Amino acid sequence: MRNEEIRRYASSALRILAVAAVYYGSARLGLLQQLVRGQVTPLWPPTGVALAALLFFGPRVWPGIALGAFLVNFSIGPTAFAVLAIVAGNTAAPVCAYLMLRRAGFRQELDRLRDVLALVFLGALGGMLVSSTVGTATLVQAGALEPEGFWPAWSVWWTGDAMGVLVVTPFLLVLRRARWPVPAGPARWAEATALGLCTLGLTLLATSTRNSSLLFLVFPCLIWAAFRFQLAGAAPCELLVSTLAITAAAGQLGPFAGRDLFANMVTLQAFNGVTALTALLMAAVITERNQTHEEIRRVCARLAEIVAGIEPRDR
Repeated sequence: MRNEEIRRYASSALRILAVAAVYYGSARLGLLQQLVRGQVTPLWPPTGVALAALLFFGPRVWPGIALGAFLVNFSIGPTAFAVLAIVAGNTAAPVCAYLMLRRAGFRQELDRLRDVLALVFLGALGGMLVSSTVGTATLVQAGALEPEGFWPAWSVWWTGDAMGVLVVTPFLLVLRRARWPVPAGPARWAEATALGLCTLGLTLLATSTRNSSLLFLVFPCLIWAAFRFQLAGAAPCELLVSTLAITAAAGQLGPFAGRDLFANMVTLQAFNGVTALTALLMAAVITERNQTHEEIRRVCARLAEIVAGIEPRDR
């Protein structure tokens, strides 16, 4: 019995350390595109990693989130108190999002419209209010941010955390399941490759020219991905599009060139939000439609079997 307990504790410890390591690694990637005070970015991948970890393993892995957040903020936080406060906010936000999603009956398959809406409004927009408010208020209190800069920094922090949930969490949910929506033959792989290349090419074109209206060129690809591959195609395409758009915004390239931070953030986050909603909502609707069609097919087949089994009455 004691050996089983030791194995269980060891497994829990390894999970916590793995979550901390992935959180830290994704945070270092996110900080490459920082826009405010070296630590506030338009896309904060660790929030998506943290929420996915909670969905996969349950609330027991929260120490891993806290440890990863501490390692990230230790070197960039203005004071020890500020670091601890930011770590608390970064840990509480995904935990609150997880609890709200569980309360709403969220399913990790994201195969229902209600699951996507829950992820958007409860997981992303609602839960991330905690981290953005605590973090920005802490920076102001520590003197690292001027009071008049509270709302601009808060908006970047909130949308960055929310985008982390909308972009990274669905991708990790797909990655864990690692199932193709239908049996994949050579034609299916060829279509998937064409989709990826088209998405990459159109996004690079849209983010390399100053005309911001070209950003909408990516939407046919997102629709294509959702319609043909559901979440398995929509989530990776959404991640690719958002990453390239954020890179362009951070470097003030293409449609983000020659504009101030606020204008770029409005354009970028509106674009990222619409692309995420388009991809996820369409994927969920198509999945629900396919499931309904399959259920009707099964019912019709069962009914045909019952009718065929009915013996004709003798007259």
